[in-house]
Amino acid sequence: MKMKPHYLIAGLALGLVCHLPAAVPSKQKLNDFRAKLLAQSASELKGEAAAPESPDTLWYRQPAANWNEALPIGNGRIGGMVYGGVNREWIQLNEDSLWTGAAIDYYKPNGPALIKQARELIFAGKYGAAEKLIKNKFLSPRFPSGTHTYQMLGDLELSFPKAGAVSNYRRDLDLDQAVARVRYEVDGVGYLREVFASPADDAIVVRITSDQPGKVEFGAALKRKFHAEVKPLGKDGQVMSGKARSTVKKGGKPSGAEGVRFAAHMKVVPQGGAVTTSNGVVRVKGADSALIFITAATDFRGADPLVLSRKQVEAAAGKGYQNLLEDHLAEHRRLYRRVKLDLGGEKAAKRPTDERLNALEEKGDPDLQLITLYFNYGRYLLISSSRPGGVATNLQGLWAEGFMPPWNADYHININIQMNYWMAQPTNLSECHEPFFDYIESLVPSGRKTARTLFDCDGFVAGHTSDIWGNAWLFGNNRYGMWVTGPAWCLRQFWEYWLFTGDRGFLEKRAYPIMKESAEFFVDFLVQDPKTGKLVSGPTTSPENNIKAPDGSRGSLSMGPAMDQQIIYELFTHCILASGILDKDAAFREKLKTLRSQLDAPVKIGPDGRVLEWAEGLEEASKGHRHISHLYALHPSWQISPGTTPEWAAAARKTIDFRLAHGGGHTGWSRAWIINFFARLLDGEKCGENLQALLVKSTLPNLLDVHPPFQIDGNFGATAGIAEMLVQSHERANEGVPVVVLLPALPEAWKNGKVSGLVARGGFEVDLQWKDGKLSGAALRSKRRTPCVVRYGAKTIELKTEAGGSYDLKSLF
Repeated sequence: MKMKPHYLIAGLALGLVCHLPAAVPSKQKLNDFRAKLLAQSASELKGEAAAPESPDTLWYRQPAANWNEALPIGNGRIGGMVYGGVNREWIQLNEDSLWTGAAIDYYKPNGPALIKQARELIFAGKYGAAEKLIKNKFLSPRFPSGTHTYQMLGDLELSFPKAGAVSNYRRDLDLDQAVARVRYEVDGVGYLREVFASPADDAIVVRITSDQPGKVEFGAALKRKFHAEVKPLGKDGQVMSGKARSTVKKGGKPSGAEGVRFAAHMKVVPQGGAVTTSNGVVRVKGADSALIFITAATDFRGADPLVLSRKQVEAAAGKGYQNLLEDHLAEHRRLYRRVKLDLGGEKAAKRPTDERLNALEEKGDPDLQLITLYFNYGRYLLISSSRPGGVATNLQGLWAEGFMPPWNADYHININIQMNYWMAQPTNLSECHEPFFDYIESLVPSGRKTARTLFDCDGFVAGHTSDIWGNAWLFGNNRYGMWVTGPAWCLRQFWEYWLFTGDRGFLEKRAYPIMKESAEFFVDFLVQDPKTGKLVSGPTTSPENNIKAPDGSRGSLSMGPAMDQQIIYELFTHCILASGILDKDAAFREKLKTLRSQLDAPVKIGPDGRVLEWAEGLEEASKGHRHISHLYALHPSWQISPGTTPEWAAAARKTIDFRLAHGGGHTGWSRAWIINFFARLLDGEKCGENLQALLVKSTLPNLLDVHPPFQIDGNFGATAGIAEMLVQSHERANEGVPVVVLLPALPEAWKNGKVSGLVARGGFEVDLQWKDGKLSGAALRSKRRTPCVVRYGAKTIELKTEAGGSYDLKSLF
């Protein structure tokens, strides 16, 4: 599948999360490096391999031409991108904590006084002066000691005897097994490579076999371009170690900010034949089969990476392949098989995945099984990149290429990391949510310093972007950097975890304390608007749009934009509810109730019927902006709903239509958010239309999302959107009696289907079947003793459930 021109055009014109990074060229250079070598070593491919038996598989009839076509594997901590070359193969390696940088404080002086001055300027209508003040005197430059960035670990490079003609080539990724395979025939001999990242044994395992004895021959080497040393480990292995560094100078060599120490071990175990080491390559010849084990570690978690990685590789190598595979499958499937979606159309799975994407663009006909595959892939990606004890998924999940990946593969907390985890609870992957909670809690120590130093406020706060070190200071340009409600947005997921699981211990020990500390910041930060007497936040941006200010200036700062007011209203509400449930902090609870009543309205409707993005009704500079921040209240929040606030819902619809009419949805993650918006507005046709657009315009050949370039939040956000189309449960969930809505946004094209294992707030698992677009079967299983209302169309039933009870919902259909 060719790279579509709009990826390049959009990347040049719009390629931003917050700003276009200088890192993109270095990423492209690495792509070109592998692509050139792959092309030089390519063989002639003949014949057509048969499709895999399982439709739950991404598959192709040619090797990956570049990183955007390689297939991801991961165990939540270490991962790889499998290219599938015949004569040369790469598995590009990642370890989730391989970062440069450190925890630092970097504040400009006089923060509280500058904030006061900027507020006075904006209230006086002097927007331009406030812009200059904040940009020049308040916000810090990005990094004083060099860029903090996530980096690739390196490559496992394999070389094979030169094959001329190759027949029946197939490369695939089985999502149910979490195993990538490459198979082909050369001179009548069949070869098979199997690759998986075991969550049970914390190792990447490669198995190479042939269907004739003594035919397995290859060389294997660990490689990293910068700041690493590779040494032999006996005759059958290698160890690679070094220290991460960043800030790419002219010539491409990283220098500057140091980071973690890292190590990786490789061990090769052949069955038959001989193994030797020479010239930095472990060589196997005349074997029947061979296993390659890769382990990796850093000192981020406190361990000696050399000691830990070697211990892991020796343990894996001593276990035996069949035991390794069985344990890997069991642990992967424990999570993956909780949910099963079937939209039909399995015949389409007989075609390679890239051909199906091309057909969508050329013909425009829906490929329902591809939507099923995309949904399953989203769950696979989260399972593979986010497990308890690991690091939260970043902008590229686990799989980032190069030493300065786009946007440093960092943590953007103005939608991106939040979107990564929208799907965790509804798609029955609650454990995969844990690294997110760990990460947000890691922001608190630096966030307390930021709150006090920059704002003279209690509590904690953080800027729009951070790193693995939890740095919380504000930096960059006003359009993205002057924003303080990101942590509060993240904390809604702490509350959501309580709603989905009913885990009182989590609410008491983790959710409420951090929500309260965030609320304490806003108690001090809010200020009275002299014109309205209402409490507003600011100076702040509405991510990441610009305004045409009344004084003729163009900038981004105002007081009390819609998103800030909506987030603060929601945070106060969740704190009030949690305080009541836990029966603690009554005085603080009453204080929040009073302040909440004094907040400027979270949703205002303008003269044209759209939701206002800025309290003053300012004009947006970019009418088709990718961020639709002022609809936070629609999704992910619960404040706008067709059933409870129909006027606001109608205004939200006009807002979305306006953005789309002016070019909105041009990035993958933005399109994913729009799918969720339309699901909340109960418009299945628009959901289906935007899913189709996502697949055609913002999906790479390996089904990863493209911003452009690659950014994983679109995969996760669209997966959440598909779940939202099938089951919703946000209405009245805060009251303890969630309304579970079945098939709220089913497109007409999804005529027949079934899904099992989706999770609703209140602790319910939901199974559904539908035929000819109508519900034909439904069951609900209760994990807790929670009452609920179940709704399908105009029909509702009330249930008082028991823990462990199962309920047939026949009366709804």
